Amino acid sequence: MFRDTCRRFFETEVQPHHAQWEDEGVVPKSVWRKAGELGLLCMDVPEEYGGAGADWLHNVIAIEEQWRVFASGPGFSLHNDITSPYVRHFGTEEQKRRWLPKMVSGEMITAIAMTEPGTGSDLQSVRTNAVRDGDEYVINGSKTFITNGQNADLIIVVCKTDPKQGARGTSLICVEGDRKGFRRGRNLEKIGMKAQDTSELFFDDVRVPVTNLLGAEGTGFAQLMQELPQERLVIGVQAIAAIEAALKATIEYTKERKAFGKPIIDFQNTRFKLAELKTKATVARTYLDDCVARHLRKELTVADAAMCKYWLTDLQCEFVDQCLQLFGGYGYMWEYPIARLYADSRVQKIYGGTNEIMKELIGRTL
Repeated sequence: MFRDTCRRFFETEVQPHHAQWEDEGVVPKSVWRKAGELGLLCMDVPEEYGGAGADWLHNVIAIEEQWRVFASGPGFSLHNDITSPYVRHFGTEEQKRRWLPKMVSGEMITAIAMTEPGTGSDLQSVRTNAVRDGDEYVINGSKTFITNGQNADLIIVVCKTDPKQGARGTSLICVEGDRKGFRRGRNLEKIGMKAQDTSELFFDDVRVPVTNLLGAEGTGFAQLMQELPQERLVIGVQAIAAIEAALKATIEYTKERKAFGKPIIDFQNTRFKLAELKTKATVARTYLDDCVARHLRKELTVADAAMCKYWLTDLQCEFVDQCLQLFGGYGYMWEYPIARLYADSRVQKIYGGTNEIMKELIGRTL
């Protein structure tokens, strides 16, 4: 029933408008509120904070149904699977009651500001700082590549509260989007994921109360390390959903498209290539489902998540490229979903920690 609800929402409220949002570079906030009304945001938030108290499999279904219709625009997964857990796991009771119900309803859109110009995957080297001044923190710095950056009403900012302590001096502080001194830079123009707002953010003497600190001061890096495995698993879920969507679209196209008087699926080369792709997709799905099951049992390790993210996103890019080839010249046309998926797929090997970083994490366990 939940999958059916997700499918109807993405087919009727998202897919028909996605091309327009790609031109505009942002998804309207009204779409978030519609998703909230249907219970498609922060499903695993406990009922006492407005959520459904569902297990994480509901989040997986939402990701799969969104990618099924080639709709990378709405940044729901970052909101559901990345920012929401930080508030739930590290927030005070007051913070949870203040923010979670609005996150569930779609009234409050969230983002997390990790990456800075020049730091990339090196989270220990962030330079944005927060200086304690009485009952407030004064935040200065800048961030880039921030998903939901234009729409966000609440941003979890990774900053240094004690620069001398390195990673141990890192803290997570929530900044509301209407704070004085906070401003959004340009909406970044990307190769793909064009409907998803991705921004530069600037903090110039932004004052927030100390009650906006998530958890204890100086524990931010440990909090990030605790939550990043789920983020990487989310990217793996997106990868397999994209793989399956690409395969379905390609099979349908090869049955309709004719060359030399017959459908191109009737050529042995096409059937053999599709047979290879079908096999790879089946193996990948089995692996991903195993990772999800381990995560639900709280058994997924940092290395497990890294392997999942690295291998599935590498496969995704290879897979979509081979599918596009079967479309011929039409595969290179933006009006065809396979072209957009090709552009959307490339970043999967970069965000959430580059695949080179994933190999380093795996290598440390050998």
